[in-house]
Amino acid sequence: MNTPAHTLQAQLRIPAAHPAFAGHFPGNPIVPGVVLLDHVLQAIQAHRNCRLLSIASVKFLQPVLPDDVVDLEIRISPVAAAEHRAHFRGLRAATAVIEGVFTLQDNEAAS
Repeated sequence: MNTPAHTLQAQLRIPAAHPAFAGHFPGNPIVPGVVLLDHVLQAIQAHRNCRLLSIASVKFLQPVLPDDVVDLEIRISPVAAAEHRAHFRGLRAATAVIEGVFTLQDNEAAS
């Protein structure tokens, strides 16, 4: 496997008007973990034609509030011909709020 790893950077912000906040939690809204994970995957898919195979690990380290800006650092490394690991970390004002690892498959290989 001679394909080098590469790094992506992205930024996410979940607006206060997002429908998830109606039930998570009224009066004290916190961004649901699934919304954060979806935005991490969208950031990856904006640069790579792939699908999520699995979430190898994830840690939610601090709550993310509506309109918080989270800077994403994503390092994608090959593990097989069309399979990759995406190690990601989200920082809010230099404080880690989420970290984890996705296993991805290139869409061309999924056919």
